[in-house]
Amino acid sequence: MSVEAHKETHGFQTEVKQILDLMIHSLYSNKEIFLRELISNSSDALDKLRFLAVSDKSYKQDGELSIHVDFDKEAKAIIIEDNGVGMSRDDVVANLGTIAKSGTKEFLSSLTGNKSQDTKLIGQFGVGFYAVFMVADSVTVETRRANLKADEAVHWVSTGDGKYTIENTTKDTVGTKITLHMKEGEDEFLEGWRLRSIITKYSDHISFPVIMKKEVAPANDADKEADKAKDIVDVPEEETVNKATALWLRAKSELTQEEYDEFYKYLSHDYENPLTYAHNKVEGKLEYTSLLYVPKKAPFDMWQRDHKYGLKLYVQRVFIMDDVAQFLPNYFRFVKGIVDCNDLPLNVSREILQKSKSVDGIKGALTKRIFSMIESMATKKKEDYAIFWKQFGNVLKEGPAEDFANKERVAKLLRFSSTHTDSETQDVSLDDYINRMKDDQEKIYYVTAETFAAAKNSPYLEKLREKGLEIILLYDRVDEWLMSNLNEYSGKQFQSVSKGDLDLGKLEDEKDKEKHQEQVTECKELVEKIQKYLEDKVKEVRVSSRLKTSPACIVVSADDMALQMQRMMSAAGQQMPASKPIFEINPDHLIISKLKAESDDNKFNDWVDVLFDQSILAESGQLDDPARFVEKLNKLMLQLSQ
Repeated sequence: MSVEAHKETHGFQTEVKQILDLMIHSLYSNKEIFLRELISNSSDALDKLRFLAVSDKSYKQDGELSIHVDFDKEAKAIIIEDNGVGMSRDDVVANLGTIAKSGTKEFLSSLTGNKSQDTKLIGQFGVGFYAVFMVADSVTVETRRANLKADEAVHWVSTGDGKYTIENTTKDTVGTKITLHMKEGEDEFLEGWRLRSIITKYSDHISFPVIMKKEVAPANDADKEADKAKDIVDVPEEETVNKATALWLRAKSELTQEEYDEFYKYLSHDYENPLTYAHNKVEGKLEYTSLLYVPKKAPFDMWQRDHKYGLKLYVQRVFIMDDVAQFLPNYFRFVKGIVDCNDLPLNVSREILQKSKSVDGIKGALTKRIFSMIESMATKKKEDYAIFWKQFGNVLKEGPAEDFANKERVAKLLRFSSTHTDSETQDVSLDDYINRMKDDQEKIYYVTAETFAAAKNSPYLEKLREKGLEIILLYDRVDEWLMSNLNEYSGKQFQSVSKGDLDLGKLEDEKDKEKHQEQVTECKELVEKIQKYLEDKVKEVRVSSRLKTSPACIVVSADDMALQMQRMMSAAGQQMPASKPIFEINPDHLIISKLKAESDDNKFNDWVDVLFDQSILAESGQLDDPARFVEKLNKLMLQLSQ
């Protein structure tokens, strides 16, 4: 079958079309990153070929592994070519026609339609290859996978208009050649000095040579005529533009802040500098080099099940794999970087990594290193830590459940809102809270809710506010999970103000205790009457010791799962054991006084129903029959108005 018979035109995946539209009409000022992205892709292709050639004889290197960059002013074209692993026809369709990247939907849903704002998200998502359409109106890709024959190469063309053409072709060498046909007005990139400056800025650290033709002064006419007479063909010399040395293997004293920042951008495809980094070489029982970064922005896929890890693994400077999960706990999955280990075999697999004692040792050391980075930021760069917490705080909250050994260390880094300022800003540490505790206070009090407003205005806080006690306000979805795994900090136990009896210990004065006992006695008949009416809905009815201004509330026993956690588990499809709440009433409230004096059983029952349903709503719960609640509330309001 002829090559032409294999020619096909395909439409891009919907997500790709949206990203291409953003690229083509981009207002993004930093267009030069297109070259960084292409060189980064070429470097990955070279890494993969070098790795595959070790274990699979069908993959062979074609000469020295390198990347060539060239330009043609007359044709208005830029060419980037590598002799890496290359792509098959299926690879091209998968890699250039679709985006399999997790977080794509989140990225696209975050677009506002305001091109000025949306272009700021380009670097944050990392659009890779598609960045070429910021500067090119047509792109051609010729590629041949390193284990395929010359006539199994692929030719791909697109103008970024929603479709692309793909056909078989012949290519003598393995690897990929990309030709960019530049847009009008992008002539600045058709200058050798400009391309060199971009390569030096973004790709100096790549461990493969990036090669360009040497630029020499043009010969005069007499010299040209003399060369023609002697049949001398002028072949331009080539030179390596970048240092071609793995940055992480260089001494820290040789590296500048700018070089570290640019390497991070190359590694992560981010457009912003990292918040902090750590570069270390370890020698001894384990020998490895690590370069770790904490980003300024959370990746779009951070909460996806198929999220990517930001670590790349090298063994003796040979790339092995990316998306390495085995070296970091899951709550540090946002960390980007490199680990280059001397103690692992070149043919190491993910399965071997899971069983390796060396990996366990490196994981422990890297975890400590990251803790040190973040702790230093928390104490010395508070503004940076505020940025970090806003982006990654909820991930860090997963730590106590996952890592018992480092539970206290994670807890020290946590930040919360509290009644100290009643601000939604989460800037209160547990140490801050403990330093402000009253002399006789024995516990750290907290409340959980679905929103900040619900937590701040929760009826559970009324008595504690009156006594001037600080309460931590928790309203993130992960908070219930956090507190179910965090029982104490620095010798102080945590106490939920919505569970069990509100034990204030030495902070409770004798007058309060005596008054409460008197109210229990006085309301005994009322409590029994409410208990009898609500016996199918509640475990117990009792006089509250926590309410001051609200008439009633619901709580759970100290050993029961919090109501919010029950709702979260049910929403996740988990079968929850049947449990009933405790209904507490406030005898000091006028409604309870009216209820106590009510002789009409029907009116009594209506009041109890409304109070009970109100308590559920105040706790952010859902009513089984909202219409019935509204009907009874309207009925009572009408009676009161007459």
